[in-house]
Amino acid sequence: MAARLTGTVSRELGRGEDGSEAHARAVLEFPAVLESVAELAVTPPGADRVRDLLPSIEPDEVGRRLERLTELLGVIESDEGWTPPPVPHLGPTLRRLRVPDSTLECEALRDLEVLLSSSRVASAALEEALPAQASLRDSVGRLVRAPELEAKLVRSLAEGDGLADSASPRLRRLRSELRSRRLALVERLERYARGVDSRYRVPDSSVTGRSGRYCIPIRREGRGPVRGIVHDESGTGQTLFVEPPEAIEEMNAIRELEISEAREIRRILHELTEALRPLAEALERSFDLLTELDSLYARCRYALRHGAVVPEIGIGADRGSYRVVDGRHPLLLAGDEPPVPFGLELSGGETVLLVSGPNAGGKTVLLKSIGLFSLMVQSGILPPAGPGTRLPVFRRVFAMIGDEQSIEASLSTFGAQVANLKEIVEEADGASLILLDEIGGNTDPAEGGALAAAILTRLSHQAGLAVATTHLGALKGLAAESDSIVNASLQFDSERLTPTFALVRDRPGRSYALEIAGRLGLPEDLLQEARSRLGGGERALESLLTDLERRRLELERLTDAVERRVEALEPRETEVARRIAELDRRQEEVERFAREAAERYLLEARERVEEAIRRVREAYAKAAEAGELEPSAAAAGARSEVERAVREARQRRPAARPRAPARVEEGEWALLRATGRLMRVREVRGNRVTVEGEGLRITVPAHDLEASKGPGSGTGGRGPTGPETREERRPELAPRSEVDLRGLRVEEVVRVLVPALDAAIYADLPRLRIIHGKGTGAVRTRVEILLDADARILRFRSGDPEEGGAGVTVVEFHEDET
Repeated sequence: MAARLTGTVSRELGRGEDGSEAHARAVLEFPAVLESVAELAVTPPGADRVRDLLPSIEPDEVGRRLERLTELLGVIESDEGWTPPPVPHLGPTLRRLRVPDSTLECEALRDLEVLLSSSRVASAALEEALPAQASLRDSVGRLVRAPELEAKLVRSLAEGDGLADSASPRLRRLRSELRSRRLALVERLERYARGVDSRYRVPDSSVTGRSGRYCIPIRREGRGPVRGIVHDESGTGQTLFVEPPEAIEEMNAIRELEISEAREIRRILHELTEALRPLAEALERSFDLLTELDSLYARCRYALRHGAVVPEIGIGADRGSYRVVDGRHPLLLAGDEPPVPFGLELSGGETVLLVSGPNAGGKTVLLKSIGLFSLMVQSGILPPAGPGTRLPVFRRVFAMIGDEQSIEASLSTFGAQVANLKEIVEEADGASLILLDEIGGNTDPAEGGALAAAILTRLSHQAGLAVATTHLGALKGLAAESDSIVNASLQFDSERLTPTFALVRDRPGRSYALEIAGRLGLPEDLLQEARSRLGGGERALESLLTDLERRRLELERLTDAVERRVEALEPRETEVARRIAELDRRQEEVERFAREAAERYLLEARERVEEAIRRVREAYAKAAEAGELEPSAAAAGARSEVERAVREARQRRPAARPRAPARVEEGEWALLRATGRLMRVREVRGNRVTVEGEGLRITVPAHDLEASKGPGSGTGGRGPTGPETREERRPELAPRSEVDLRGLRVEEVVRVLVPALDAAIYADLPRLRIIHGKGTGAVRTRVEILLDADARILRFRSGDPEEGGAGVTVVEFHEDET
């Protein structure tokens, strides 16, 4: 199989390594995450590709995976969008295509035709949608394109199954002859059956097929009189299926035609296979690319569905900080209740996170989330976390979660845990992620705590990042011994004794064991005795944690009060902002109206001045001829004329009033106030309206328009005089592939046929089947005259026998006709 999109094969967690990575993926439930992503794929091969994803350990490859994902996300989120085309399972077909002189069956050829079509459609869509510098463009450019071969397969393959009659002229002739001969033979046998003595006929029987031969059913006692060849009998044995002697010779001829048809079919299948064989490698590459594109599409849909964003990637030992913002466990997203987000940030020197707290507090969920986030992002899947998330690229992942016993090796839970810890301590390095659930448990608390402390201290210098959960109070003080170790806890509601699942850094968690025991009904005296048996250090630590919990609750109460105050002020701030915006809008309207009024006055003044100048020049010319006027007097007359025009304009100037925006919808008519013209509304965007008419298309404010009922509505405007648009010419008749004219008079043909032609052409149908019957031939003659005069029609012909013969005319249109 061809290489994937980058043309390279990267090293991946679990390939070429021991079983520790596979074990980690299993206990973290990574296959279940892959399955939830695979469900979003469009094609079965795409879903399989998602299920086969493995985390890469190469930072460059992780970056390329995220880059391709980001590029396709941009296409999917665009206005045009994109969905992968269909891709069938083609592994066996592509392997058989490489076998010399092999012949593919119709189903395999149809799958390859789908692959060619999908390759062509995907390459055209993505090459147009992807940015010029996108890395996906190179991959998309390698998708196979063979339009002529694709068209040949479409012509040759029937819609249901098998080959179409158009696969070859010989196949068309053979099938046509077979149909006519079979029909003639069936009619002949039906006449023969009606002539059989009623004593031997089977009531309500008809010609049927047995062993590939046409037979008539007769009673068993008619075997002698009827004669012929018996091909079968009924379940009761009382009815025989007999081929009469009169049908044997014709049936033999039909059989020979069937053999010729089968031979022609094998020839065509082999010819099509040979035409595809040179493209075997290109087809394999395209199948792989389309499958990978569907895998990318599923991952994009997963990211969009859960609001995931591309995280920043850290590299190896120089990974820098670890940061998760609003992280949610991937497998809890499909539950009835949305998971509580958690946030976590560790600096480059903080290599061990120790999470403590009560049972059922969510520690294991947090542990799995951290592991799954790394596995997902290194597999090219965006984890459900918010902007600002930063994840390192780990080369090894170790996970020890839950009780793991080994009966075959005679190991207890603690023994199995120690065996796992031994492997981790020996193999972990600065590029390893280590996840340890309940470290130091399942044995004596003092010894288990001491062993866990030693291991965590070693890992703080050796591992890239280690996350451990514990109930042991002895481990909670480790953070004070090393800056590399960080305490954390998951919040617990001390009043209701229920978990909140919110992660708190730099504070160990209480176990709440005695409180929970009291809630579950243990006597108070037993609880008091238990408290007295706690060591002094443990009592002091519990007291300190209780005080911290009380302070946290008080801080939360104060925070809630501030938030409520802010929420109460938000409506007032919104109202103030609204009023400011309204004032700004009104000011803009006043300024705009002032500018428009000034422009109108200037235009009117210019017209008056021009008129005054014209009149003065005429008067001056006449007076000059008579010697009755000096130039200074002419100028004074012009000035007086202009001043008079200004006074008149001021007197009749109305007070400016804002005009309300016209309420118009797309497709309606509107009057353009500036010109008095009627225009068709093409698009409405807020207060801006695009109108079209008289060869002009402009965008104007809504208040410059006035709603109108259209031409002839009495608005006084002029309707569009230019050519009708395509939308205005749209036929109202729904497009159909055939129109029935039977029963119409000759003069009624135009009324029915022309709209049907218009609708078919507008819908880009390739052909139209006109049923006019045979009759006197007058309707057919009228149809041919109309078709011959229509320049949009490429050709027309009488129907084939299977299409209706002379009672049908088939019309084919120009491909570029709109």
